[in-house]
Amino acid sequence: MAYIVSIAQMRAIETEADRKGVSFERMMDRAGEAVFSRTVIRRGPVEKKRVVILCGSGNNGGDGLVAAEHFARAGASVRVFLAAPRKENDPRWRAAADAGAVVENAEKEPGLNALLQSLDNADILVDAILGTGTKLPLKAPVAGILAAIKARWERSDRRPFLVAVDCPSGVDCDTGQAAPQTLPADLTVTLGAAKTGLLAFPGAEYVGSLMVADIGLPGDLSSLRVPGPLLADRDLVRSWLRPRPRDSHKGTFGRVIIIGGSSNYPGAPMLAGMGAYRSGAGLVTMAVPNPVYPAAIPLLPEATWIVLPEDFGVIGSDAADVLLPEVEQAQALVIGPGIGREKSTAAFLKVFLQDEQGKKTPIGFGIPEKHNVEQKRLLPPMVVDADALRMLSELENWPALLPSGCILTPHPGEMSALTGLSIEEIQKDRSGVALRFAKQWNAVVILKGSFTVVAAPDGRCGIEPFATPALARAGTGDVLAGTIGGLLAQGVESWQAAVLGAYLHGRAGELAASDAGAPDSVLAGDVARCLAKSIAELRGGILFY
Repeated sequence: MAYIVSIAQMRAIETEADRKGVSFERMMDRAGEAVFSRTVIRRGPVEKKRVVILCGSGNNGGDGLVAAEHFARAGASVRVFLAAPRKENDPRWRAAADAGAVVENAEKEPGLNALLQSLDNADILVDAILGTGTKLPLKAPVAGILAAIKARWERSDRRPFLVAVDCPSGVDCDTGQAAPQTLPADLTVTLGAAKTGLLAFPGAEYVGSLMVADIGLPGDLSSLRVPGPLLADRDLVRSWLRPRPRDSHKGTFGRVIIIGGSSNYPGAPMLAGMGAYRSGAGLVTMAVPNPVYPAAIPLLPEATWIVLPEDFGVIGSDAADVLLPEVEQAQALVIGPGIGREKSTAAFLKVFLQDEQGKKTPIGFGIPEKHNVEQKRLLPPMVVDADALRMLSELENWPALLPSGCILTPHPGEMSALTGLSIEEIQKDRSGVALRFAKQWNAVVILKGSFTVVAAPDGRCGIEPFATPALARAGTGDVLAGTIGGLLAQGVESWQAAVLGAYLHGRAGELAASDAGAPDSVLAGDVARCLAKSIAELRGGILFY
């Protein structure tokens, strides 16, 4: 698992590791190797690729030199440019040179010009100039080198794939502040643990995809077990995917019912249904009002259907009578995509949830009240999304109505409606707010947005490593809700389903942007389709980009 730490905490972790027998030199060797291997995972074999590595004078530069050796031994053409002097007897410099890397000085001309010319044809650039100890503003010569590269790229339609070692040079790893000369990375391989500043804007804008690399830290470090959120990276979530036995059938993977839709939002529940099926559910049942049903069938022919009573195109107040008998046969529910906020739908939601708490029902006609029996209907784990959240906030004592294992998926505006806090208050302390109300409501809270937060009532908290504009599109939240519902149906525990679902969804957004060529053109349906690639990455370790 990957912790999220401050600079001071990371220094304490490394110092304790060194004391326990994992030397700083060994950690540097592991770091450089990890930068190489993660780059290969993302970009494929590097044989005959042109690789440029920018190295500083400190440990970050040492990591870069170790990576240079690995790239050279793998058959890449490697040129290392020193942005600051290093000792010529540096063993890592010697090892890189012996492996075939060419090491040059880039502090001033003619080395700077040679660097710029090399970048014109480079396939990969590794930024290993400055590490977590960066203090702003940047000083010469580093500021000038980065500014020269940035200016050249602004005049060009081509640039290499940029890998940042630990952090992009120029980002403050505590605050997230960034120097104007900072180069935007495509991939940041952060070492040992994630740093808080990599998940804070504006610095996060320069991080690209974030991967945490193992540098050999012992698992029993007291300094490593810091309180606070975990980074929901692939190493944390991959084991939560359910196996797919060859002798399985659709019942093996559960049934999820998607409840939603209205005449104004007929497509939303379909997107949720796509997410549920793509995340592995065995059967998806769509519970939609009658006007939505005929048009929706061609959009998701794999689904089964519950046609709900309607009131002028929305779910009617008496729909619970139709739906509740079906719920007993489901392993998960998703309620809210496209549901709207009409009075009749709000009345349905109230009846549907209050049945969870039990209601007194006469046994036969004319039985006195004292002979009534308590009839309690237990709902399966449920995802509450979209307008269902706003209607929920209007019900008296609504947290008491939630079934066990409930997951709420608010964006900051919906979180504001649920909590009474302003959006500004929520955004200032996203993980703190999510944790506080997850405990208060006894429900898992997914606070959506850049670096989505997933908090559980028992204090577990994960932060997703994704901040992509590809997901800034109507309908992507519906896909997320369905994805999580599909995982719940397969028996994944609620917090794990929420963290895993948000991870698969975020990575699918990145993959959809890659397929489309730009995040501008990604549609919610593209994200749903790319869930298959996202799952394949976790199952087989094969990354697509």
